Amino acid sequence: MMFFLKLFLAHLIADFLLQPTSWVVHKESKKVKSKYLYIHILVHFGITMLLLWDVSYWGVAVLIAVTHYLIDVAKLYATPLFKHSNIPFFIDQLLHVLVLYACAFYGEFWEQTLFLAEQVDLGLLVAVVFVSFPAGIIMGKLLEPMAGQIELDHESLPNAGKYIGIIERIFVIIFIVLGKWEAIGLLITAKSVFRFNDLKESNNRKLTEYILIGTLLSFGMAIVTGLIYEHF
Repeated sequence: MMFFLKLFLAHLIADFLLQPTSWVVHKESKKVKSKYLYIHILVHFGITMLLLWDVSYWGVAVLIAVTHYLIDVAKLYATPLFKHSNIPFFIDQLLHVLVLYACAFYGEFWEQTLFLAEQVDLGLLVAVVFVSFPAGIIMGKLLEPMAGQIELDHESLPNAGKYIGIIERIFVIIFIVLGKWEAIGLLITAKSVFRFNDLKESNNRKLTEYILIGTLLSFGMAIVTGLIYEHF
């Protein structure tokens, strides 16, 4: 595992800390003709060798550098095909990590993979998945009769409320697992403070009641889910 962590740290340093935005822009513009693409690959090779601190691993460093180049080139040409540029970015990062994982555990790839799979807490995974989109959909159905009575006189980011709800419910699950119930109270307080100005300015009783019901329902579902996980 230590070997993988060293490779992953080298990736984080070379791909994020030592890759200026100007390099990224130049690569997106010039693609394989960009000099920064090749400098970036050399940086990856150098940082990997530096962290491994063992010349005998030069083959692993070369393999990582070559696959990194191929994945980056594929991303540069594939990105315009996607509506959202963040999709190829995450695919790119996933492929890089998979290469690092394969290099670190090439002799015991399946054994290590099965071992990691056995460490997954299935109950916790089910709880987290439930409080994400499924809980949001259930809330939407429960609040649907009220939503038609609310007149919004302000603009907000698309789906912002949905993602805020998902994040807050996941935090609640985490706090329950850690036994930090006071943190849940702090989270509710923080959300109330941020909502206070909007509700004060809108002076809309129905909107205030709607948001209050939605907040209590969201936290309630997350708390009940966390309690079920803790006791079963």
